[in-house]
Amino acid sequence: QVQLVESGGGLVQPGGSLRLSCAASGRTFSTYTMGWFRQSPGKEREFVAAITRSGSTLYYADSVKGRFTISRDDAKNTVYLQMNSLKPEDTAVYYCAATPQYGLRLTPIGYNYWGQGTQVTVSS
Repeated sequence: QVQLVESGGGLVQPGGSLRLSCAASGRTFSTYTMGWFRQSPGKEREFVAAITRSGSTLYYADSVKGRFTISRDDAKNTVYLQMNSLKPEDTAVYYCAATPQYGLRLTPIGYNYWGQGTQVTVSS
């Protein structure tokens, strides 16, 4: 079992930045593919970014490409999402997810473990 705890959400003005963190339990974190998803009221959960083991492969949704950066620190069992140039449409609950399966996973069904989510609100 893997437990995930997100932090770092909050209220930010358009154009601002936030860094989300996701701390994972367990001794096999380095072998997991990690992903970030987000969900707004009335919408389905959507893919944001993913990173494979050792950070060998990264992938981003087109809507965040060039603005968001996913990274991982296996020594700290933590994955990060640096969000820059935030827009009001980035407002959502952001979820961290993990899977022991090798390779990129771009849909929620590809992940076995989920955090509780952290709210990000972009508004002036």
